[in-house]
Amino acid sequence: MRRLALPAAVLAGAMALTTGCGGSDEGAGRPELTVGSPYMPQPVSDMAAGFLTVVNEGGAKDELTSVSSDIAGSVTVHETVGQSMRETDSLTVPAHGRLVLESGGNHLMFEKLKREPKQGEKVTVVLHFATSDPITVEMPVKAATYRPATGH
Repeated sequence: MRRLALPAAVLAGAMALTTGCGGSDEGAGRPELTVGSPYMPQPVSDMAAGFLTVVNEGGAKDELTSVSSDIAGSVTVHETVGQSMRETDSLTVPAHGRLVLESGGNHLMFEKLKREPKQGEKVTVVLHFATSDPITVEMPVKAATYRPATGH
């Protein structure tokens, strides 16, 4: 009887270690991104802004490195520092955090619009990241004066 007890205890201990080391910590070393609250205020010129929130449920940061859309000649990522905005190569999406692109803050700039999208339409945008696969987002066009009730 004792001969069986020791191997069984070793096996149970090994299983507990395996479960404890994997399980709920899976993905802790990589980003897990989702996108919410996208919108574009209806443009009044050949440029437009875009806003959204990238949520990272994973245990590693990622970076938004570029954006593309067939509606614009180019889409650039801008950061707002103090009272000035400037184009940037990337914005960080922190581990277990979020990157918020909002009016008055960090945002997307659609330049050289090929056409002016109207309220009620959707614009397809592809977000490119340093680590994660690209994410395609359908961005609804809202009124030029639209402000989300809950923010981002």
